[in-house]
Amino acid sequence: MTALVPSTLFSVAGRAACVTGASSGLGRVIASALAEAGARVVGVARRAERLEAWSEETAGETAVIAADVADPSGMKGLAARVSEPFGPPDILVAAAGINTRQAADAVTLDGWRTTIDLNLAAPFFLAQALVPEMRRAGWGRIVTFASLQSARAFPGGLAYGASKGGIAQLTRAMAEAWSRDGINVNALAPGFFPTELTGPVFEDTEMTARNAAQTCIGRNGEMGDIVGPALFLCSEASRYVTGQILHVDGGFTAK
Repeated sequence: MTALVPSTLFSVAGRAACVTGASSGLGRVIASALAEAGARVVGVARRAERLEAWSEETAGETAVIAADVADPSGMKGLAARVSEPFGPPDILVAAAGINTRQAADAVTLDGWRTTIDLNLAAPFFLAQALVPEMRRAGWGRIVTFASLQSARAFPGGLAYGASKGGIAQLTRAMAEAWSRDGINVNALAPGFFPTELTGPVFEDTEMTARNAAQTCIGRNGEMGDIVGPALFLCSEASRYVTGQILHVDGGFTAK
């Protein structure tokens, strides 16, 4: 076996990447990190203006596609579009998501379907559409977004928790299906980070403090904390890691 030069282990230079949810939050941070590390990144999200702002502010090669990934039936078409700027993606980071925060007795069918379609169905069907080219290349990295609620129940999180519990199993199932083709599939499970999705949580200072105290480290997440784990899962460094859920939560789930 040829020894790997340590400095190349975490390299994504020259790789083509697609990041959904790239207009804000952790998706934006990861999209920027990949581009600044040398990947050619296609950012996908609904909000065209925010995507354009991301592209203008990010060093490296980037392209943007404004699309609503909440419709799983459109994933084959989206796969073709994201392959146009830099060729078929080697890396897919499925960061787009929603949390309707409906109590169990108040969950609506529309809210349920929107949550499951965006958080669970879309990552699978987009990955499925991109896998044939990854298989031909003999190399691919798929990173899904799990959650604390992949393992724990939170108030007002029934639909969201169901989708994120599904993501954990989907990640394992995709890894079983595709890893022999050189396509590793793993999930990031962030703790509490200050994003649009967690805005209601961080508006409550007492809750924010309780969440920080729940971690082993003693603080909530800072946006840069996701970069190292993401680069690991997107690079050759994770070549023998697949089907795993990596909790980036400061030890929240350890207590």
